[in-house]
Amino acid sequence: MSSEANPMASDPTGRGHGEQTSADQTSSRPAAAASSCACGPASPAPRPLGEQSPSVEESSDLSTQQGDDRPSACGPATMRGMLQRRMASSAGTVGAVAAVAVLFGLIGGGAGALAAQAAHDHHDGPVHTSTITSPGQPIDVKVVAAQALRGTVTITADGESAGGVGTGFVFDRDGNILTNAHVVAPADGGGRLTVTFADGAKYPASVVGRAKGYDVAVVKLDKKPREQLTPLALGDSSKTVVGEPVVAAGAPFDLEGTITTGIISATNRPVEAGTGASSSYMNALQTDAPINPGNSGGPLLNAAGQVIGVNSAIRSSGGPGQGGSIGLGFAIPIDQAAWVARTLLDHGQPVYAQIGVLTNESYRGDGVQIMPTPVDGQEPVTEDGPAAKAGLKPGDVITKFAGRPVNTVPVLLSEIWAHKPGERVDVTIARGGETHTVPITLGERTGD
Repeated sequence: MSSEANPMASDPTGRGHGEQTSADQTSSRPAAAASSCACGPASPAPRPLGEQSPSVEESSDLSTQQGDDRPSACGPATMRGMLQRRMASSAGTVGAVAAVAVLFGLIGGGAGALAAQAAHDHHDGPVHTSTITSPGQPIDVKVVAAQALRGTVTITADGESAGGVGTGFVFDRDGNILTNAHVVAPADGGGRLTVTFADGAKYPASVVGRAKGYDVAVVKLDKKPREQLTPLALGDSSKTVVGEPVVAAGAPFDLEGTITTGIISATNRPVEAGTGASSSYMNALQTDAPINPGNSGGPLLNAAGQVIGVNSAIRSSGGPGQGGSIGLGFAIPIDQAAWVARTLLDHGQPVYAQIGVLTNESYRGDGVQIMPTPVDGQEPVTEDGPAAKAGLKPGDVITKFAGRPVNTVPVLLSEIWAHKPGERVDVTIARGGETHTVPITLGERTGD
């Protein structure tokens, strides 16, 4: 057993979210794992639970603008069969952000999703309702599309060395737009964001806050349009079921106002997307609705026209710049995305749940092992941290989190981040041939 560690969900070192290397995944049984990014780190470094690691390709296309031969966000290496998070570039090419997305077996019911909270008084909140159309009821695509397009926008991000086009949607009447963190990334460091509405009206915008680990961002229009903004209604993603019809809205390959349809193929699908500091983790809604580069940050709506997810990642059979939809798209559940957005609006930076342990990436048994020995002077279990208070010890193997089987670090991170700091959940561990289930109160880490 080597001393390679992965700081999952606790980040006792205080390192930013973007430095983490592994994620939690919470399905009952693992399906196929995507290959790791060829341009990712050569070997895993110690990471506290809750930090990010390399993973899936984004559904928005991040590419440097260098003619037709644009390298992907993680370099020109070809990475076949990996999950991709895509943001369509302004030139219509796919800038693949390679990701090692570990997909686990189907867990129905959307359990583990965060319940969306009511909007705070200091800003108008989005319309939120938990009533959804029965999955067996036919969907009127024309009606849902009309509702979606009124509140769906195209976001163009221009930076010094990169640019891209993604999607977002109106979150509230204050001019706040919800999108993916990777959509606005090219504008970091003094770049420019432009928001285009369905009627062609364009408005400059600024980033309110960005959560790399959740892949959620909020941008605000610098000048509100004269017309009344139309926030999209939010559904209850925890009630989403397999087979439910859905509609995706966005700007695939820079084709604004595109509508596609499909069904929910799976719920609670653990996905790790991105590479290095851009990694994110989610217990995603999986859909076969065509999602392509440029759809990132756009809404996934149910038959009642309510947003149940934020489109973020796809699995593609092609390499960077080559792939497109093969019917495997992944959306961040809106319950979680809306909570993160409100946190960004309130505090300007994200808050992540953590448990305070270092994980052993070299462990090949069932579950996720806490490092048995210190790494570079860092204790495997943070003193007085959530795990320590719950009685977890170095060498313990976490087999379940909140009742869900845990098989890899990305699965565990996805599970931890599907909960809010302060929540009390049960953790099952194996120690000395015995199994124990103990309650743990999640800690928190602020900022990326």
